[in-house]
Amino acid sequence: MAIVKMVMAVVIMAASLGVKLGAAQVHHVVGGDRGWDVSSDVASWSSGRSFRVGDKIWFAYAAAQESIAEVNSPEEYESCDVSNPIRMYTDGIDGIPLDGEGIRYFVSGKEESCKNGLKLHVEVMPFGNPEPEKPRVAVAAAAPTTPSGSARLYGSSVLLLAGLWLCYMAI
Repeated sequence: MAIVKMVMAVVIMAASLGVKLGAAQVHHVVGGDRGWDVSSDVASWSSGRSFRVGDKIWFAYAAAQESIAEVNSPEEYESCDVSNPIRMYTDGIDGIPLDGEGIRYFVSGKEESCKNGLKLHVEVMPFGNPEPEKPRVAVAAAAPTTPSGSARLYGSSVLLLAGLWLCYMAI
């Protein structure tokens, strides 16, 4: 019985600390074999793919000829406006963690390449959702509502205390 309590305590504590059991992080190489290039048809490559919190997208490109800008809005994305990017990527191979839900916008740093379709919007869905949603067209929308940090902290604290209590009772 003490072993069962100990295992339960470890599982509860792991869950409270945010450990993802049985989770697989997916690494997506944007554009497939061709990488980040106008000839790779990034829009077709991304259609039907599911991007989840915890995944990582990789951009591979010739740094001397190309760069990537992450932009703030659908308007900047559509107009290829890189005048005020969130971040510029210029290394030639960039791994970007998808660490939160929502839509992220990436465009070529070269206006001509961007206007020719070298851009990508990624809808990042919650971690572990078993049913992938069908791809949707990116539109301006309000950010999804998530619990506040204090609500998550409270829930984690309760689980952690329950786990510690079970460990104490097992001794």
